[in-house]
Amino acid sequence: MPIPSSRRLLLISTSTVYGTGYLDHAESEIRDHLRGVSRVLFVPYALADHNAYVEKARERFQQMGIGLDSVHPAPDQVKAIENAEAIFIGGGNTFRLLKSLYDHQLIDTIRARVDAGMPYMGASAGSNVAGPTIRTTNDMPIVQPPMFDALNVFPYQINPHYLDPEPGSKHMGETREERLLQYLEENQTPVIGLREGSFLRVSTGEIWLKGARPARVFMRGKEPFEIPPGSQISL
Repeated sequence: MPIPSSRRLLLISTSTVYGTGYLDHAESEIRDHLRGVSRVLFVPYALADHNAYVEKARERFQQMGIGLDSVHPAPDQVKAIENAEAIFIGGGNTFRLLKSLYDHQLIDTIRARVDAGMPYMGASAGSNVAGPTIRTTNDMPIVQPPMFDALNVFPYQINPHYLDPEPGSKHMGETREERLLQYLEENQTPVIGLREGSFLRVSTGEIWLKGARPARVFMRGKEPFEIPPGSQISL
């Protein structure tokens, strides 16, 4: 599926990998993605305590020599998006995040700025909302957004934190793979199961899988298959 060459995306499965600190595993990719950016606008709406979340993100970005402001205290949040050099949407609950994006009327502005070339970075829920819808999130619907349609700046559905079935497990509930196959019984858009430690990089109209682990891809009418790190993705 073609993607406009102007879009510059970094979509991270998780902000923290076991044994490392916040965003440590993706630091080199973040630095490259945000090359030339002096300040990032952070969207903290996936968590309830916005101020604490902003401070955590600000401290980490300062270590990379990048300033960070939050959209939530801005008197005009749409204008803040319009004036941003780059945007980072953090992880948490995807339903709460999407509802807030609709409540503050940010969806169209973010999409327009990304189409104009503004770098977009998302982690977990922030990666979920980059896709066409949030129908493949793992989160509970703790609030109800007006619809499941999301930013649609990435052409495929994403399932962050993708987990493989555990051999010998006695758990009788559905596996992540079974749930995603059920999604494809009702929907056509392919899904990328993004394991922790992996991320997607979009630039010049190309999608690349980066990080330490392969991704699992689900397409209607096909058996799920693996894509190794360092691969270009075109489904």
